[in-house]
Amino acid sequence: MSESSFIVVGSSPDGQPVGQAMRLANRHGLVAGATGTGKTVTLQHLAEAFSDAGVAVFAADVKGDLCGLGAKGAPEGKVAERIAGMPWLRHQPQAYPVSVWDIAGQSGHPLRTTISEMGPLLLGNLLELTDSQQSALYASFKVADREGLLLLDLKDLKALLGHLKDNPQVLGEDSALVTGASVQALLRRLATLEQQGAEALFGEPALQLEDILRPDPDGRGRIHLLDASRLVHEAPKVYATFLLWLLAELFEQLPERGDAEKPVLALFFDEAHLLFKDTPKALQDRLEQVVRLIRSKGVGVYFVTQSPADLPDAVLAQLGLRIQHGLRAYTAREQKALRAVAEGFRPNPSFDALSSLTELGIGEALVGTLEDKGTPARVQRVLIAPPQSRIGPLSESERSALIARSPLVGRYDKPIDRDSAYERLNQRKGEAVEPAPQPKADDSSFAEKAGEFLQGAAGQAIKSAVRQAANQLGRQLVRGLMGSLLGGKKK
Repeated sequence: MSESSFIVVGSSPDGQPVGQAMRLANRHGLVAGATGTGKTVTLQHLAEAFSDAGVAVFAADVKGDLCGLGAKGAPEGKVAERIAGMPWLRHQPQAYPVSVWDIAGQSGHPLRTTISEMGPLLLGNLLELTDSQQSALYASFKVADREGLLLLDLKDLKALLGHLKDNPQVLGEDSALVTGASVQALLRRLATLEQQGAEALFGEPALQLEDILRPDPDGRGRIHLLDASRLVHEAPKVYATFLLWLLAELFEQLPERGDAEKPVLALFFDEAHLLFKDTPKALQDRLEQVVRLIRSKGVGVYFVTQSPADLPDAVLAQLGLRIQHGLRAYTAREQKALRAVAEGFRPNPSFDALSSLTELGIGEALVGTLEDKGTPARVQRVLIAPPQSRIGPLSESERSALIARSPLVGRYDKPIDRDSAYERLNQRKGEAVEPAPQPKADDSSFAEKAGEFLQGAAGQAIKSAVRQAANQLGRQLVRGLMGSLLGGKKK
């Protein structure tokens, strides 16, 4: 569909391809437009372009349609007509390498991180804490670091809070920050979080970034989809916080790459307004810093939302590729926003961008790209190129088959509950701790068992344990989303 060195977006009115160099893809981007204007199909096409170039993709599948990337397309009707009208387009219907993730572990591979990895700043945002409650959470993490208590899941954090309530002397000079009232408030917030189903997000095996970045055997980048069809409606704060955590982990762990021919990863954040809604200013400031700096790590971030006004100006200023589908303007406020969108493009004397925004049909967009020198090109009215995979969701049986043939099968499926704060603190109180349930014996040989241990979820736990230990040694008192910006970079 596109050259590995060039991202083709679609066709101009005179039939010429419109796009930009792949080496500029780490300058981030925006896909915007009203509901039903074609944003999802555009996102699907872009994901294919990155995969064809060998770039890994992580995208949030909010409507459940993106999983069609895992099936071969069958263009017909208007889609076939559009393909025929783009003779330069090398359209070959095909399926793409897709792995599906689900925080609940029901419709994809379980997706987890640990309390320690998320840190107090992001966790406080997730819990929607007040300033005093946030201070209590920071003090709790400080004690956990000092006493070598691993915080892996929610029961670890609850055990730590109970320990601090019963033994306030361990807080030392921070004793004034953690009161009985603040502990009770934190425990109530954690109970609410559990009711939203967020308990499944925390634990092990935790997500390993190398599993996302690893290419498919055929050289294409693997496309990782987060099934957020229920999550974004039932627990939007959990959805947004996980994406912020992923962005922070990539920033902390990936090495500097400088200018490269292509990025290592493209992130697509659908419903992007949720990332900034009711976000504390300190967190938003650091998020804006990461968006500005993470491109040097080889990561391109693409926000998908209804209107550019959903994003802060500081983020909009960092975006290179802009794809604006049709907008509706019925009120004075909407008309003002429409003018702001049109003014965000470099003008093209051949047409009026403002009037075009309300005239665009489904699958049409105003597209602003970057020229080879990195300067904005003139805006163009573009017909978006159709994807080569299926437009629309997979059936339940197709989805199950897609998950079953994923190379990640068995790596994250079984949760592991190793020795951490909950067990250590219960041992200190002299309470008996129930042993973890042991798997039932079967007829497998010892060699098979050993292989499963080393290659499966337990092997992931060993890697996670090493990483946790290294992280704890290298962390400073104040940790959070931008650890490396604060001087607490992971070792």
